[in-house]
Amino acid sequence: MIYVVIIFLWVALLLYLVMGGADFGAGIIEMFTSNKNKSRTRKIMYNAIGPIWEANHMWLIIAIVILFVGFPVIYATMSTYLHIPLVIMLMGIIARGTALTFRNYDAVHDNMQKVYNKIFVYSSFITPLFLGIIAGSTVSGRVDPLATNFMDAYIYSWLNWFSVAIGFFTVALCGFLAAIYLIGETEDEDERKRFIRKAKLMNIAAVVAGAVVFVASVKEGIPLVQWVFGSIIGVVAVSAATISLIALWYLIANGKRFIIRVLAGFQVTMILITTTYKHYPNIIILKNGGHLSLIQHQGAEKAIQMLGAALLIGSVFILPALFYLVWSFQYKPEKTGHEGGDEQ
Repeated sequence: MIYVVIIFLWVALLLYLVMGGADFGAGIIEMFTSNKNKSRTRKIMYNAIGPIWEANHMWLIIAIVILFVGFPVIYATMSTYLHIPLVIMLMGIIARGTALTFRNYDAVHDNMQKVYNKIFVYSSFITPLFLGIIAGSTVSGRVDPLATNFMDAYIYSWLNWFSVAIGFFTVALCGFLAAIYLIGETEDEDERKRFIRKAKLMNIAAVVAGAVVFVASVKEGIPLVQWVFGSIIGVVAVSAATISLIALWYLIANGKRFIIRVLAGFQVTMILITTTYKHYPNIIILKNGGHLSLIQHQGAEKAIQMLGAALLIGSVFILPALFYLVWSFQYKPEKTGHEGGDEQ
């Protein structure tokens, strides 16, 4: 049953990165949109993510519950030594959701709309930034349970070149996912071309940020190159991601909405495989060579059995409902594309 729990944890993280990433990326796209196009972008974006944005956080909640119940030592270590970036990320989620709600449903539209807009876009940037920083910190080898001072224990555990580089790479990846998603949310040709340009720019930003991650890993003495290229699985995953990226840009101009979304999600999946496979089952790499393992540091056997059963039973009810929610709104934004075009 432990492997069932681990699979659910990995899939929950993947789906949060793909679905929640596209959600955060919508705000990132808005941040880098000119003032004359912001209004149309907001309308298209809100109709695309509005009905399902809150459901995306279900995957983060599932991952947290799995760690809390199934791996209490790992959960305690993360929540202790990475509590600062965790709190910032959670505050970003709360601020973003609040701003999105108020700017769309506030009874009085006044200058506060500008405040809501700024909170929304900045928190859309900050949240995935610190999500990436947390992910990078867990494998950076900087978490030190034996630290004797505040800076070593709670600051340098996450404030390093590698973790920050992972954070910016995550931001660029989220923007890329959002742009790919929004391409299919409008029938207006000018709007579609604009989102294609955004996707290309975010893709370039992700490639540059990815290169910086490798440079930072060398500087920090982190064997990222070995993790990615040191196994046949990693090489195959990198090759598949590259091929799918070429296919995506070939198909993107043909309006293949479903296929390009699948390819974008596939690339994120390959990235996650390459960065987690080699050091599995170690989920946190500690300073001075120690580690916390999903196998060695699992919770009580009874807790794992109950958790695995709950996840299997719950998925039978949750997954069909979620897919129906996404499907039921997939045609609604198409009407908005015409409205956006009429405003030009």
